[in-house]
Amino acid sequence: MSELIKWFEKRRETKALSTIQRHLTLTTGIVADLENAIRAAVRKDKKEMQKCIKRVANSEREADGLRRKVMDDVSKGELSPADRADLMDLVKRVDMVADWSRESTRVLMAIPMDQVPTSIKDGFIEMVQNAKECAISLQKCVNKIMTKPEEALQAADDVERGEEKVDDTHEKARILLGKADLQNAGVTVLISQLFESIEMISDSCEDACDQVRVIIVRK
Repeated sequence: MSELIKWFEKRRETKALSTIQRHLTLTTGIVADLENAIRAAVRKDKKEMQKCIKRVANSEREADGLRRKVMDDVSKGELSPADRADLMDLVKRVDMVADWSRESTRVLMAIPMDQVPTSIKDGFIEMVQNAKECAISLQKCVNKIMTKPEEALQAADDVERGEEKVDDTHEKARILLGKADLQNAGVTVLISQLFESIEMISDSCEDACDQVRVIIVRK
């Protein structure tokens, strides 16, 4: 078992670990709000979409603040330089989930949904729903490091399976987009960017879980 895992077990109530858990909860909520924003956009409820996007923006800023706080707390702790780097890298990778969710909302605001085919809209919803499931599994994965490390690896596998679902949806979406009779090239580009941004959410979840694996197996 790695020294960092032993540190988790002995110091579950430390300020740094508490902040990491708050950061995880906030990040999962950000992805959920992105899903709500996309659903609202698809049903042309602009007011609700804007409310959800505002929550994503505010939460993403808060997540950045928590990330910086973790970095500060860990830098002052008793961890070895290698373990400190591993933990900081994990937090940065989790933070990318929030960053890509915020980027997705920026693209979403620019898309005129009345010009988007229904099949593409369905693809948005399916993809972001799977990305949210990845974020939920990621939260379980990181929390398990602090309680039951052996179960963290199982949760990491769940994230990987979820990421594969997102990839499959993206592949189908590309085919649909290629067949769609869209008159505006700009709309086509924006649709493609939204799909790519959502995919990056799940990719970031997988990256974070890869770091969990590193932390668990490092001697």
